[in-house]
Amino acid sequence: MNALIYKFHLGGDGPTVAIKDSINIAGMKTCGGSAALANVAPAEKNADVVDALLRDGWQIVAKSNMHELAYGMTGINEWSGTPVNPQDPARIPGGSSSGSASAVGAGLVDMAIGSDTGGSIRVPAACCGVIGMKPTFGRVSRIGVYPEYTTLDCVGPFTRTVPMLIKAMASIASAFDLSAAEKPQQVAHIGLVVTDSDALISDAIQTAFNTTGWQGEPIHLDDMKASFDAGLTVINAETWKAFGYLTGSGKLGADVEKRLTLAGDTTPQAMALAEAIRLKITANINRALEKYDALVLPTLPQLPPTLDDIRTGVSVIAMSSLVRPFNLSGHPALTIPVPIAGMSLKAGLQLVGRKGEDEKLCALALHLEQTLQQLQ
Repeated sequence: MNALIYKFHLGGDGPTVAIKDSINIAGMKTCGGSAALANVAPAEKNADVVDALLRDGWQIVAKSNMHELAYGMTGINEWSGTPVNPQDPARIPGGSSSGSASAVGAGLVDMAIGSDTGGSIRVPAACCGVIGMKPTFGRVSRIGVYPEYTTLDCVGPFTRTVPMLIKAMASIASAFDLSAAEKPQQVAHIGLVVTDSDALISDAIQTAFNTTGWQGEPIHLDDMKASFDAGLTVINAETWKAFGYLTGSGKLGADVEKRLTLAGDTTPQAMALAEAIRLKITANINRALEKYDALVLPTLPQLPPTLDDIRTGVSVIAMSSLVRPFNLSGHPALTIPVPIAGMSLKAGLQLVGRKGEDEKLCALALHLEQTLQQLQ
């Protein structure tokens, strides 16, 4: 399936885990899905997140594949192979944590660790029909994760069930309160963010929400488009800072070579504007979450495109339009699969919570999962 690039065994006899190939495991190369890093020296130490899992007895059994340098939304990788989307092999797996989502969706592992800079956990999770969580920025240590410097990226888990997600967060997130993450959430006040999503996606989100018994009302979240653009500016500048030296080596994939070269032209003025927009969208989301327990919106505005779509030049940049703003703001966000009427594919319902209240977000997701199961 190309989801797992190599297999091994570390740790105890707990649930099985795959680790994205941008995260260090001692004695192994961290190649970031790129031929340009194929000859790097093996990591000397585990990333903090790896040590945390080992301490809690998880079985780390593989490195998972990814979009090259974690710099793309499709998950297509001509060097290390493209993971198969377990929901529909004709569709892209999503990026950049493509292998992590694919492996969990296919049942190859119980849990996988990925990273999310501009939707790189939530997008592939939604594509592959699994749960994926981007914690509050800084809640999970990024020591030993590439790129070393970032103001956007978060390490987080993929699972097939919310209880497994909670178990993973309890291992990797600082001071995670397990009892709070399992607290019943029959009563909640939710802001239903209005988006320009396809009708079948919007209907799936609304139908799933209607099962919860929660109170909800439509809201318009200002500056979403501006924050999407600002998020692109920041990720371009920070990826250039980390990997710009690889351009011109002849070892990068054509798409990454082109986009990374262009990223090198990001101006200080563009970054200043992006930082101003970061302040605005953060304030807007904080203000909304003073009134609501969480926000609900689609993870993806449309169904994931097919591999053939990508080959014919279909743009995927809009795939991250509803997820990237929450990287810029730093709020915790997760995606959970919900049924689409008349289709075997599932849509991703995105829950966004207050900073530092990752446990509350998990508890809300648990309630949603339980109510959906009662209808099956």
